Amino acid sequence: MKDEFFARGGDSPLDEGQRRTFTGLRYFEPDPSLRFEATLARPTTSEYEDIQTSNGQIQHLPRAGTLRFDLEGRTIALAAYDQGHELFIPFRDATSGEQTYGSGRYVEAPHLGGDVYEIDFNTAYNPYCAYNENWSCPLPPRENWLDIPIRAGEMSFH
Repeated sequence: MKDEFFARGGDSPLDEGQRRTFTGLRYFEPDPSLRFEATLARPTTSEYEDIQTSNGQIQHLPRAGTLRFDLEGRTIALAAYDQGHELFIPFRDATSGEQTYGSGRYVEAPHLGGDVYEIDFNTAYNPYCAYNENWSCPLPPRENWLDIPIRAGEMSFH
């Protein structure tokens, strides 16, 4: 469905030239080991965070807290932002700039109950600015730069 939207949708991030040669997006093979139940540590006060965007602007995103889960024997902590029924998590990892978009990718975490959310990196996707520099996208904050590879989800466009 996403390929169809990119090829023909009115709000597609692809320009006309890209649409003519578009053959589909590329993904890693699904990896069930990259799906986690993560606990949200909420901030003590409501806060907005200034997030740099790809065009140099600043966006003010509502910080939901920090999601924590274990990966490869380490506790990982990622800043998460409230977007209603799920959390928005911009991140970079050791594949960024090699197998995946250099500025990072996004993943959303649906609420499972209490302070538990599901992070499934198999659903990680590129921001629209990965396809077209006319789009402005929030960049992952430094605390969401992982030094390990997350070989799941959407790969580089080019």
